[in-house]
Amino acid sequence: MSELDEHALLKKRIDQVLDEFVSAEAQALADIDASLAPVAEQLRAATEHGKRFRAVFCYWGWLGTGQPDSEALVRAAAAVELVHAAAVVHDDLIDRSRTRHGRPTAHIALRRALTDRARPKAGARALAMLTGNLLMALAGQLFTSCGLPGAYLNRARPLWAVLARELVAGECLEILGTGGEPDPEASVKIIRYKTAKYTVEHPLHMGGLLAGAPPRLLEAYSGYGLPLGEAFQLRDDLLGLFGDPVRTGKDPADDLAGNRPTALMAHTLRSAAPGERRELRRLLGQGQLSETQVERVREIARRTGAVARVEDMITARLREAHEALADADLPAQAHHALSGLATFATARHH
Repeated sequence: MSELDEHALLKKRIDQVLDEFVSAEAQALADIDASLAPVAEQLRAATEHGKRFRAVFCYWGWLGTGQPDSEALVRAAAAVELVHAAAVVHDDLIDRSRTRHGRPTAHIALRRALTDRARPKAGARALAMLTGNLLMALAGQLFTSCGLPGAYLNRARPLWAVLARELVAGECLEILGTGGEPDPEASVKIIRYKTAKYTVEHPLHMGGLLAGAPPRLLEAYSGYGLPLGEAFQLRDDLLGLFGDPVRTGKDPADDLAGNRPTALMAHTLRSAAPGERRELRRLLGQGQLSETQVERVREIARRTGAVARVEDMITARLREAHEALADADLPAQAHHALSGLATFATARHH
């Protein structure tokens, strides 16, 4: 079986867990009152898409200790995907994104439930915030009810607080840095806490802790997971501007309209000529950018060498991850899988 086939099978198992769990929870919410049906539908919509990288890394964090495959572990791993779903709902809300994967985002879709009310936009944003909050709570519920022994769960339980704190810290740092002076180092710190840790490092630790991994293995997971998580998000930032929105699920104007302090934009602004910098300042943060305006930002990013710098940053971090993996004491199957995942996660073209 090829690596892609193996990943597809594991993803299918994770998708099934999420579909069954979220469908049951959405129905329980809708049963409280018929008017809650649109909110229940957004719980389902928020968890329908994804490559399930976070759950997959948790799975291999478990198998990397020598533990066998486990359906209970797959359920525990799927819980991390609910954290991601919550983060996406909140992220779209903060960034005022209108679409994701070709569909209205939660705070846009929920306006339909409030069309005959005063201030439907504000009400829909509040409902979306509560949807994200519920998804975060459901992550903990799925984790604790996964079926693993309580002693196993207790080993990993403290990590949930760390994961939530660092994810929120990253989001706050991004908001505080929006519109400020370009700072590539600060931009990397934002992606480290907002995305890198909860995408790769924390899921690996989650799986390892559940299995009783020794400190040395957890250190190896960090040595591999942190640079890989940063490379993953750097690739995502490039795709956010240059990727096909049909395949990425994101509007290329979103990061620009939100004036997000990405490493790509930080390097672009730092290296732009004065006239280009003034032009960028006029465009960044402006809503409803035209395709011509987005293409102009792409031109400046290429001309300044910012795109090449970010590609170099990805390459360096991917190399660091592979080097850490080479030194890790892992079963051959886990080593092979994590090596393939590193390439798969950073070489995406969509």
